[in-house]
Amino acid sequence: MSAELTRGPVPGRPPSPTDEVRLALETGELELQGRIMPASNATFFGEAVLDGLKVACVYKPVAGERPLWDFPSRTLANRERAAYLVSEALGWGIVPLTILRDGPHGRGMVQLWCEPADSGDGLDPVDLCPTDALPEGYLHVLDATDGSGRDVSLVHEDSVALRRMAVFDAVVNNADRKGGHVLAMADGHRYGVDHGVSFHVEEKLRTVLWGWAGERLDPEDRVAVAAMGERLRDLDTGGELAALRTLLDREEVATLARRCLTLARRGRMPVPSGSWPSIPWPAF
Repeated sequence: MSAELTRGPVPGRPPSPTDEVRLALETGELELQGRIMPASNATFFGEAVLDGLKVACVYKPVAGERPLWDFPSRTLANRERAAYLVSEALGWGIVPLTILRDGPHGRGMVQLWCEPADSGDGLDPVDLCPTDALPEGYLHVLDATDGSGRDVSLVHEDSVALRRMAVFDAVVNNADRKGGHVLAMADGHRYGVDHGVSFHVEEKLRTVLWGWAGERLDPEDRVAVAAMGERLRDLDTGGELAALRTLLDREEVATLARRCLTLARRGRMPVPSGSWPSIPWPAF
């Protein structure tokens, strides 16, 4: 057993989602260590413990989901799992290993904990900077005034990993991509978390990742999205994607397929629609 898997989370280097880790998350005893604050819904940090293996994780019980006016009640955990399945089917590894299971507060979502790397003196993947000092390698999203009255700009890195996350958000119709939902790994990988308000049949994309708005999709991403749409058009598809039929309703799955095919046909990154707030609040 790897020592890496028996101690606390390593910043920037989560444990590989091996069969042992997956089994621990699925069947191990959930030992909660505290509640993550502030969070709109009940969110707990803990460990899944099985045969001496301790895997750090996040647990979000369905019973702790705050009702929303525009999403069906008690469906957020399902949407988190669905986002993971779509991420895996695309082959992009954006969403950490996410399962559904019973826990101390009932059934809910359990996700592998990914501790972000320490940015040191540098910027996070999504950050604020002085308006007159746009950092190299970052894209401008908007200008604002911070709590101290200073002019600042919301920026995000111009990286392949983050651009792919922006495409993923367009696919799943993510209504809440905050800067704090982007986790930077030491090897350059970027994980995205908190996808409970995704897959709505109406366009609700809200994100801080607008730096590529209107640009052409990378060819590889376009092919992957088109292939996903074709697979989803057949609701009797096999494999893990078939589980989407039990996690989302039929119309949501059909809309997901159409969204993929439309995005691939247009071949460009989405732009703010103007009919829906394009930036989540708060942005981090």
